[in-house]
Amino acid sequence: MTQQPPQQPANGSEKSTDGMMSKPGRKGFARLIAATRYSWRGFKAAWLNEEAFRIEASLALAFIPLAFVLGQNIAHQIALIITCGLVILAEVINTAIESIVDRIGPEHDPLSGQAKDLGSAAVFVTLSLFLFVWLMSTWHYFRGG
Repeated sequence: MTQQPPQQPANGSEKSTDGMMSKPGRKGFARLIAATRYSWRGFKAAWLNEEAFRIEASLALAFIPLAFVLGQNIAHQIALIITCGLVILAEVINTAIESIVDRIGPEHDPLSGQAKDLGSAAVFVTLSLFLFVWLMSTWHYFRGG
């Protein structure tokens, strides 16, 4: 009995021999350069279209240098900086979710609303983490620790 070759998925992607999906197009360093370009386009879109992103990114630019003042050691400084990055990360993902939902259509759908609410909740969680870590660090710094 001869084995049939695997059928190609309808979306045009190819499956490699190890079962992982592989993308057609650029490979290696050229792919890395292209991915970096796409990432910068995403940051630009977020900056131009999302006020929350502009506020959070501006605050991150102010808080990151402050991490080197408040942080007692390199691990503490990194933790403070990571909280800034997590807020930006959550906001970018939230913006992507909102864009996809808005692309689907303007009519209200409970699942669309839930998707947007969950993205917003992710931002809230990271902002809460940011506030907790920074407030505790600031308190500890001024307490003389």
